[in-house]
Amino acid sequence: MDNSQPNAMKMWLRGPVMHRHGGTQGSTADQRLLDAQHSTDWLHEDPWRVLRIQAEFVNGFGALAEIPQAVTVFGSARIPEDHPYYAIGQELGAALAAAKYAVITGGGPGLMEAPNRGATDNGGLSIGLGIELPHEQHLNDYIELGLNFRYFFVRKTMFLKYSQAFVCLPGGFGTLDELFEALCMVQTGKITHYPVVLIGTEFWGGLVQWLKDRLLAEGMIAEKDLDIFYVTDSVDEAVAHIQSVHAQMRTDAADTH
Repeated sequence: MDNSQPNAMKMWLRGPVMHRHGGTQGSTADQRLLDAQHSTDWLHEDPWRVLRIQAEFVNGFGALAEIPQAVTVFGSARIPEDHPYYAIGQELGAALAAAKYAVITGGGPGLMEAPNRGATDNGGLSIGLGIELPHEQHLNDYIELGLNFRYFFVRKTMFLKYSQAFVCLPGGFGTLDELFEALCMVQTGKITHYPVVLIGTEFWGGLVQWLKDRLLAEGMIAEKDLDIFYVTDSVDEAVAHIQSVHAQMRTDAADTH
């Protein structure tokens, strides 16, 4: 599938609305919400902004409430289709679909597109949760169910609420933000102890060693906190780990009834 588009026909998402044009927007809804205000205009604007935020939650809950068991995959938007990481992402999406999981991503290109593509090509449910950005970015072409959000915190809530596992492919600041949010939420008991998997031992090795050498060594995390995540190079091992944790969770739930 050819994803290239003429510059004059690029797609721009502003909240849930898609525009085709060749420009960029000066700011995002998140930026306008969080920027320091030097006038009293916010007294009149923020109550309406709250209603927009509420609408985003309602739309997200309504669209995702009845999806099957799902795994969210995080990863860099900057990885091209011919990169080895992209092939791993496709393989992961296909394996998750074969295991009867829906695949959720951030909806963009690169290592978001690859798992969506793998899932779609193998008959799985492919979901994309996009975000309004200052530069142009559209939901990728392999999404069956797509939502676009103005506010990062609403989007993050959807990832956490509707995922039963999280897989991190290599990525940058956004991927790290999503990874550590998932780890923190599991560590503090804010969400169920769902599996968190990092694919790429070489890519993630330095970070894992730093967690041990600094955070664990200096008493900032407990040793058991390192068991929250699982690191592997194998897609099959990643999916098997997720399935194993879920099977144990079902057994534990049955034993309590």
